[in-house]
Amino acid sequence: MLDEPVTHSGPSRRTLLKFGAAGAAALGLGGARVLEPSLARKGLLSKDGVFEAASMRISDSLYIEAFPTSPLILNPFNDPLPIPQPAKPIPPAVYRNWDHPPGLGKNQQNFISRLDANGDPVVVGGKVQGAGNETHQIPPLFLQTNPPPDPQGTHPPIVYNFSVRSGHHVFTTSQVLPIDDNGQPTVSFDATGRQYPAGTVRTLPPALIWGFADAGLPGTPTATFPGPMINAEYGKPVLVRFQDDITRADLDTNQDFGAPDGSFLTHLHNGHTAPESDGNPHYAMRGNPETGTPTGGPHHEGFTRGSFVDQMYLNWPAGNDFREKQSFFWFHDHRMDHTGANVYKGMVGLYPLYDPGTEFTGAAGPADDGNENSGLHLPGIRTDNGDGSFSVKFDIPLAIFDCSFDDGVTIHKDFHDGQGEFPLAGNPRTHPEWWGLLFHKHFPNHGFVGDIFTVNGTAFPVLTVNRRKYRFRFLDCSVSRIYEFELMTSTKGPKSAVSLGYGGDELDGQYRIEDGQQCMQWTQIATDGGLLPAPIIRDSFELWPAKRREFIVDFTKYLDGTPTQTGDVIWLTNVMKMGTGRMWDSATRFSPDPNYKIPMMKIIIGGVAPDNSQVPASLRPLPKIPPLAQLQATMANRLIFEVQRGSAGGELEWLINGKPFDPFHELVSLQNPAGQSLPATPKENSFNLWELRNGGGGWVHPIHIHQEEHRDITRNGVFEIDADGNPRVDRGHPDDASREDLAALDPGESVVVYRGFRDFVGPYVAHCHNLLHEDHAMMFGWSIIR
Repeated sequence: MLDEPVTHSGPSRRTLLKFGAAGAAALGLGGARVLEPSLARKGLLSKDGVFEAASMRISDSLYIEAFPTSPLILNPFNDPLPIPQPAKPIPPAVYRNWDHPPGLGKNQQNFISRLDANGDPVVVGGKVQGAGNETHQIPPLFLQTNPPPDPQGTHPPIVYNFSVRSGHHVFTTSQVLPIDDNGQPTVSFDATGRQYPAGTVRTLPPALIWGFADAGLPGTPTATFPGPMINAEYGKPVLVRFQDDITRADLDTNQDFGAPDGSFLTHLHNGHTAPESDGNPHYAMRGNPETGTPTGGPHHEGFTRGSFVDQMYLNWPAGNDFREKQSFFWFHDHRMDHTGANVYKGMVGLYPLYDPGTEFTGAAGPADDGNENSGLHLPGIRTDNGDGSFSVKFDIPLAIFDCSFDDGVTIHKDFHDGQGEFPLAGNPRTHPEWWGLLFHKHFPNHGFVGDIFTVNGTAFPVLTVNRRKYRFRFLDCSVSRIYEFELMTSTKGPKSAVSLGYGGDELDGQYRIEDGQQCMQWTQIATDGGLLPAPIIRDSFELWPAKRREFIVDFTKYLDGTPTQTGDVIWLTNVMKMGTGRMWDSATRFSPDPNYKIPMMKIIIGGVAPDNSQVPASLRPLPKIPPLAQLQATMANRLIFEVQRGSAGGELEWLINGKPFDPFHELVSLQNPAGQSLPATPKENSFNLWELRNGGGGWVHPIHIHQEEHRDITRNGVFEIDADGNPRVDRGHPDDASREDLAALDPGESVVVYRGFRDFVGPYVAHCHNLLHEDHAMMFGWSIIR
């Protein structure tokens, strides 16, 4: 029997094929012939493309996936866009008096609480019992009254205290109409399970989240989504204490997702950070198997309730090379096996990173310190807050996130239920008492994509802008979804997909501007790896999970040169249709759908404001890499890592080089053209070539390697650099010409990347950032050795 909402009808991803394995195989092979004309558009036109297309059909038939249809938001584009404000640092006089103040000594970096038989922290005399076992690897000098000069030229760290705790988040203040997947009004429920008849207009209950709370604020702040933002600077290290304050009451009401024991592991993506501050399972789980002595980490998938860890972010570029500086990080949970669930539950924070350096030719003053009156003159007006933090006006982070709300009639059932991880949920069953709360499924075949799209935690927000230039920092913090964004105008304005006659997966995003027309361009200034060598003018851009992209938008004029007027409306519009987490259905690069234009944010043109910002002709130069001939000579010795579908199912569904994640051992490369299978153990301060392959099956995979950024040398065997090592632009992946920390792999693609392993030693990980894939073993450990 299919797990599907009893009120739903019509085929969609929520009701997959009713075939056994033999029938599925026949359907898959036959389906490949049906799909063949569209293989090129789907990125499957390769020697294995037909078989990959068949694999899509076969695997679809083996999984039963049921997802709810979120209620229709009736009054969109009324809630203001939340603009994150900087977190509040902890004064030295305060943190020096903590029970366990930050320190540089052995085992002073963390505190691992002792737990009783119920998994609760042991408390004696009002104090949680436990011990630490981590030590900062390369700390700056700090926590002294008069610190001597630091040989690294760093500043004493600015200290923050972030508590992992629960909270309640409102995604929209609008009333909603419960609908089924045909868009028809349907029944709804409240927290007691009471049923409301179809057509009843409701208000969504606040969503229960686990997230980061800024404990530097007065009182007892609750978690927010997104969480706190740190405006950081190169040359000024940051120390963040992350403390797990999830309570037993939180565990009792956690629905059926999030780490069952309330543990967390925070990763600054992609900070140039030592392993003990990186928040990765390869470090957290490891000890010395021969001596039994700990080498750091909680020796658990994450830090348990009552525990804390001090993460040191040196804000120091790799190799102390100014060309390696970055500009926008984010931090998120990385708890082994439940990363996707914890991120989806709210463990997301922002970390813009500014550059006060003056290394740029012709830069008068700090290059990029948030002040548009000097340096590169990028948009931003900085205000120092007197406590080590600062705000920057006209420089706005935009965290993009999709979700779904429970309809009370969709059965909760997935692989984890058989393990008894959420016994209070009583699954498999429906949960009418959770109507309107966040719905999550740990183990969908394709990944998890929601039907509500949000910006900074708000569905359909409104941003009023002045007639001047702005800097937007985009982050995709969705667990699986890819977006493609354009700036559009619309005469008719948004219409609900329901009113336009759509149903099923076509309801995703809820509203459309079918008459939308591009009205402005994006001036891209940065990617994952920081500022580009020079700005790139783009009509649209793709945003993959975990990627960051930064743009300047000039709100004084339109694409045709005509000036904007006060009261004009522009729509931030998603034009990528993605009905499942496998890959897009339509996008500009592949079979675009002219009617799929989802308005995600309403931008209203306001009054004129002073603007001293500029679009510089050049930004930051790329680090030098070896010339093409030298790279070609070493290509045969590259390490090769192939991401692929596993055959075992369950927790071993997604593999790399045919193996699931092993936190205790480094992965070994596939045999390279030189006939070697080498372990992933690069030497400190070395540079290597790694090949990342998408093993097929019709999936896209965003592959993230911790610790440093890389340069793409080849894509699908074609070199993307010239004889001198300068980049050539790939039209399908223009960001390949920059530094990145995540390789976007279309179906069947491969890239060879060149990257360094500098400044630190110890274990790290690489993984797919479709977090449902990562949580089911698509991750591998590697280590920097001396």
